[in-house]
Amino acid sequence: MNKVHTPLFHLTKRTNLSRSGAWLIRLGSFLAAIIIGGLIFVLLGQNPFEAYQSIITGSLGKSVALRQTIKIAVPLLGTAIAIAPCFKMRFWNIGAEGQITAGAIGATFFALNFAGKIPSMPLLLSMGIAGALCGAFWALIPAVFKAKWGTNETLFTLMMNYIVIGFVRWLQGGPWEGKPGSQIIPNFNPDAVLPEVFRIHCGWIIVLALTIFMYVYMKYSKHGYEIAVVGESHNTAKYAGMNVAKITIRTMLLSGAICGLVGFMVASGANKTLYHNVADGVGFTAITVAWLAQLKPFVMIVISLLLAILDKGSGELQTRMGVPSSISDIITGVFLFCMLASEFFINYRIIFTKSHKKEAAK
Repeated sequence: MNKVHTPLFHLTKRTNLSRSGAWLIRLGSFLAAIIIGGLIFVLLGQNPFEAYQSIITGSLGKSVALRQTIKIAVPLLGTAIAIAPCFKMRFWNIGAEGQITAGAIGATFFALNFAGKIPSMPLLLSMGIAGALCGAFWALIPAVFKAKWGTNETLFTLMMNYIVIGFVRWLQGGPWEGKPGSQIIPNFNPDAVLPEVFRIHCGWIIVLALTIFMYVYMKYSKHGYEIAVVGESHNTAKYAGMNVAKITIRTMLLSGAICGLVGFMVASGANKTLYHNVADGVGFTAITVAWLAQLKPFVMIVISLLLAILDKGSGELQTRMGVPSSISDIITGVFLFCMLASEFFINYRIIFTKSHKKEAAK
């Protein structure tokens, strides 16, 4: 006879969780993150209430801090909007970082070569179009390989990030270098800098417009319907007469173009120049934003702002309370982990079983 031990618990898929129940789980996970973060501060000998107060005041307390928080949220939201249709289609575009960088390169080309030669508005329009085209081109390459030869888009898009970042390093020390030996690209001419609205570069208006566009595109357009069908099943899409390869390429072109626009906004609005780390990890963080929002554009606004508050506020901990930057990163990680965990518990529930042994015949 064999002794078979039943597991301590098992997972079952939730099928009838109400919307209010889902939000209660999200609220519980957020409270858990606050408690865990507070315990970390206590272990460091810090007052958790003062620490959280520093995060809030450091990100929202003053108009300057609020503007900086919005500047952090703008590329996060724009990139999350960009990758949403790809993820809906089950095309894992991990190359937003490179597509943002490619867009920034295209915008910088016009900023360095045409500033002062053409008026500001046509120049900015040219920079935006160049950024969108360069981002779209960089996304087109893995899309074609996936559509034609079935390559792994995750690895392909990831590796392309490093290629374009290396290209920017070459530009910094080569044809676009300012002062010889500096390996720094000169700052943009004021004509090539995005104008400000409420003392924040107008990229926030562009991103909000893109959010509305993506909501309508995904929910009400024929293209959005095709993306959803392809995401559910390639075979179903083919049976319905859809050209999966064409849809894949078209969706990636759109995603890359929006990422390229984000690159233009970051280079022209926030940094006013180009350097190899122009994307600054936004392409990867935006994946978390998109998943936490369940690919819903308007929810992405809230998630992007929350992460921007944590980013800006955690940086304030270093200056006000002397908390190491690594601890600030840990606090941010705790909040991200708990927020992601809430989505797990929304979809699954844990059922505990009594530990006992069963006898089974051989």
